[in-house]
Amino acid sequence: MLRSMYSGISGMKNFQTKLDVLGNNIANVNTYGYKKGRTTFQDLVSQQVAGATAPAGNRGGVNAKQVGLGSQIGTIDTVQTAGSIQSTGRPLDLAISGDGYFVVNDGTSDYYTRAGNFYLDKDGYLVTGDGLFVQATNGKIRIDPTTAKSYSIGSNGTVNIVGLNGNMLPNPQTIKLAKFANNEGLQKAGGNLFTNTPNAGLVTTPVNSGTGTLISSALEMSNVDLSEEFTDMIVAQRGFQANTRIITTSDEILQELVNLKR
Repeated sequence: MLRSMYSGISGMKNFQTKLDVLGNNIANVNTYGYKKGRTTFQDLVSQQVAGATAPAGNRGGVNAKQVGLGSQIGTIDTVQTAGSIQSTGRPLDLAISGDGYFVVNDGTSDYYTRAGNFYLDKDGYLVTGDGLFVQATNGKIRIDPTTAKSYSIGSNGTVNIVGLNGNMLPNPQTIKLAKFANNEGLQKAGGNLFTNTPNAGLVTTPVNSGTGTLISSALEMSNVDLSEEFTDMIVAQRGFQANTRIITTSDEILQELVNLKR
């Protein structure tokens, strides 16, 4: 069989994966805190027809002769650039201006998120839309409805609570933020959550150092740029079509070979 046919098949598979990533990006264009994906390719392997030779005597050097055998997925990246900040006017909506991540817990494991649309449950605990507890530097964030008259969240993450008597309650809690040496090493876990990986490098000390500041009554939007995604989609579509043309042409050549004996 012709090598070009298998090269075309590998190209089609790769562009299909690229379209899958682009489709997921577009589907999450309005998902708070979403970080877009990006697909890169690399050549698969090359078959060596002749090796390189060094100059010798009265003859110069000769380069190697190689025939490529297709492409493969190089990386599927998570692009951790910041999204735009949208003002909401809701005091429990928080956005991070910086590299930090909110820390939430499901009772057994910590997860990390840039989506700051938080809520209060009936006991006054600060939770995500799925009920995961937002973590403080010393436990869970709680605004006790039986003792709190009002509250506000500062840019450093401090939860200031005004009691029923109008005085500020002592010992305010601070929302915990996580920082990673390699943000792109985080793994998506669904539900706007990330999990730590051996290549992310969680920085544990000092707490909240270098994580950025909080913006109250605002949310971080997705970092998906629709114009860029549609352009990449056109490129991926044409690339897929070009690879199908390789297979069609290879098939026509094989048909000619079969028709030689008549």
